[in-house]
Amino acid sequence: MTLEIVSVNVGQPQIVEYQGKELVTGIYKSPVSSSLYVSKTQLDGDGQADLTVHGGVDKALCVYPEEHYAYWEEVLGHKLEAGAFGENLTVRGFLETDVCIGDIYAIDEVIVQVSQPRQPCFKVGKRLEWAKTPLHMQETGYTGFYFRVLQEGFLSVNSEVKLVAKDADGVTLAYANQIKYHDKMSKDGAQRLVQTEALSESWKKSFTKRLMELES
Repeated sequence: MTLEIVSVNVGQPQIVEYQGKELVTGIYKSPVSSSLYVSKTQLDGDGQADLTVHGGVDKALCVYPEEHYAYWEEVLGHKLEAGAFGENLTVRGFLETDVCIGDIYAIDEVIVQVSQPRQPCFKVGKRLEWAKTPLHMQETGYTGFYFRVLQEGFLSVNSEVKLVAKDADGVTLAYANQIKYHDKMSKDGAQRLVQTEALSESWKKSFTKRLMELES
């Protein structure tokens, strides 16, 4: 399968109105054509409003498959621009059913590793003006995911993307989503995710807590 970057998207936090109140969010991102530096924590020119749940080492780059756009355009009834889901990289060839937590890719000089599925929140619902979006993302499994950065460097929409290594644990993003949102009583599933070495710390903590509750 060909791996491609379709769009590189950045944006700074801005204030919008949400349910009659002011909301600061970095969900609004736009495509850029320039080459940007990506550090261990974020892409140059990009910003997150709530650093407790966005950005950081395990969530340096938010990624969303272009293949899902046609589905959402049909559901929402209008065309969507790249970056509509607040992702830094709109990509092709990275479906949740194929990509595993821990997979390593080279994007030109940048080396990245899949850390976890994206956990959709209400802000993407605000961005698309459809409150049911986060729940629908969970139900369809069209969540997207995050990269951690193993080697910093520059990337652009024209960067060459190569698979460096598939993770030995073989836990797909789709499997992680299934256990997270649907098979919540699965001890085996929770155990498998806890033991997935490359899984983000926040998701490991979440599944460790679930496992303790299921075993109590």
